[in-house]
Amino acid sequence: MWTYDEVTLKKLSVFLTFMRLGNMSRTAEALGQSPVSVHRALHSLEQALACPLFQRSGRRLVPLESAQALLLSAERALLELEDGVRQTREAAGFGSARLRVGALYSLTAGALPRILAGLKTRRPQLTVDLTLASNQELRQKLADGALDAIVIVEREPSTGLACLSIPMFEDEICFAAPLNSPWSQFQSIDLATLRGLPFVTLHDTFATGQDFAQAFAIAGIQPNVVMRVADIFSLSNLVCGGIGYSLLPRRVALFGPQLQLIPLTAQYRRTQRIHLLMASKRERDPNLLALAAECRLYGRHHSPQISHSNTRV
Repeated sequence: MWTYDEVTLKKLSVFLTFMRLGNMSRTAEALGQSPVSVHRALHSLEQALACPLFQRSGRRLVPLESAQALLLSAERALLELEDGVRQTREAAGFGSARLRVGALYSLTAGALPRILAGLKTRRPQLTVDLTLASNQELRQKLADGALDAIVIVEREPSTGLACLSIPMFEDEICFAAPLNSPWSQFQSIDLATLRGLPFVTLHDTFATGQDFAQAFAIAGIQPNVVMRVADIFSLSNLVCGGIGYSLLPRRVALFGPQLQLIPLTAQYRRTQRIHLLMASKRERDPNLLALAAECRLYGRHHSPQISHSNTRV
């Protein structure tokens, strides 16, 4: 009984090449095979179809009407398959001309522009869709497949998703105050002495918001939070405007000269480890390989550039 089992893509590819070139030797050369292998593939295809495709004329194979009929169907089938493979890979993010990257707002003033500029040098035809959100939101979007890679604060291995994690740099959480505030002359800040001061902070879905809460928990006091916001730019402006103090990573000093960052005393010090995360199954994607290379390069040579004029060390 005739089945599809022996009609393979490899045999159809040999058949199409032979029909295009019309010569056994040229077909073998084009495919990098021997003429014997080409002849064997064509004969095997005839056996699989249970009907002749060629008539022998001396040493030549002359296509029959059946071969012409198969030619049209085989061309359509392979073109459809090629298009399907392309669409499948693009839907999964492989070989696509578009890369969906997620990152923290706080990385847009220093790390991210350098990384993306380097990525565009490596992959000039690549279009990057950038999503800025909290640590929690970015993790969820990566898990859902809505993002191809994220640059976030990584404290512990991701659960529920096999991730490749590439460390970039560490950043210290500091006390944030307006320039020339009463705290300007302090070399470090003891959180336990700040009872009653007004504070502004990020929501708990943000890594910096979590660091704020955990640092004050260690200090054993309930901070006087007068406002919570959803982006670090607004938070920095509120601090500069005197609305309240905050705890912010050192890298936000790049946002403006009116923000002063002072280290916390040793018992409250916290660091944020910035990592690139992407699904392990995507680690051979050329776009993600280029992004990973730029993140590693940044981690080696471009730790956060902080102005000493507004940062206490």
